Amino acid sequence: MNIEVLLTEAEIAQEFADSLEARDLPEKFFYWTPLSVKRWKELSERSEGSLRATWESLAAKAAGLTAPFGAKVPVISLGAGEGLKDRLFLRALVAAGRDVKYFPVDASQTLLEMAVAGAEDDDVEVLGIKADIASHMHLVLAADVSEAPRIFLMVGNTLGGFDPMDQIKQVADVVQKGDILIIDARLRDGAALPPREEQRRFVFAPLEAAGVTPDDGQVDFAENRDDRLDGLYMVTRRFQAARDLRFQAGGKEVPMARGERILLNFRYMYTAEAFRWLLTEHAGLRVVGEMNSPDGRFITAVCIRA
Repeated sequence: MNIEVLLTEAEIAQEFADSLEARDLPEKFFYWTPLSVKRWKELSERSEGSLRATWESLAAKAAGLTAPFGAKVPVISLGAGEGLKDRLFLRALVAAGRDVKYFPVDASQTLLEMAVAGAEDDDVEVLGIKADIASHMHLVLAADVSEAPRIFLMVGNTLGGFDPMDQIKQVADVVQKGDILIIDARLRDGAALPPREEQRRFVFAPLEAAGVTPDDGQVDFAENRDDRLDGLYMVTRRFQAARDLRFQAGGKEVPMARGERILLNFRYMYTAEAFRWLLTEHAGLRVVGEMNSPDGRFITAVCIRA
């Protein structure tokens, strides 16, 4: 199994402890531990059918999309996770006779190993990159594994786990002339719904891995408009301690007093108009194709450098 490490497990463990002390847990920690991966897989099963249909349609267009590339097609997946939807696209390229090299990029060792193993099972040449795509330097290093033209993938509303105003600009910075970026997003399609039990378990998993139980506090969800852009919404999750607690993280105890709160990861959603504005007016990309999922919950855009 071939994996290049830009972010070590020791660094993540230290960052996790530091983030608990700061009372703010970024996105990468929600896919880090085996428990988080288990809870993520339980949660993602609900959206799998909707997004899978979209990526099956994209896979059918893969040969045409990459016609200007020639025989060699590098595919760099940012926030690849286990790579299930990536593999639909990869298989279509292989079936079209392309020489594919796959570069899944993720901070989760467990999910990255799944992505690499899956590609190997499909006889696709693969190099996993363990990195934090919130880091601009890591993004640049991940993009540099291959020269343009390249396919960049961001699947499963990956963008929604970061501040989209900042993250899409960082991603656009590594997209060069001749590259293609295929990115999807979760649309806000009506009134906010109460969180499902699988969502609560997923959000709570990093705290549970640090020794906290559901009886130790409460996780609250809230949806708010982001005033920076009409049509941009953020769902926040916060844990409030019901008693004095001690987390076990990074080889040390992190105390937390009763009544204190931790900001857990957030999730952005968009109107279709807001998503297009982020890609084009804000990030300087050009949308050359667009597709909605059958249930209307997701939008996928094919972009190039403007």
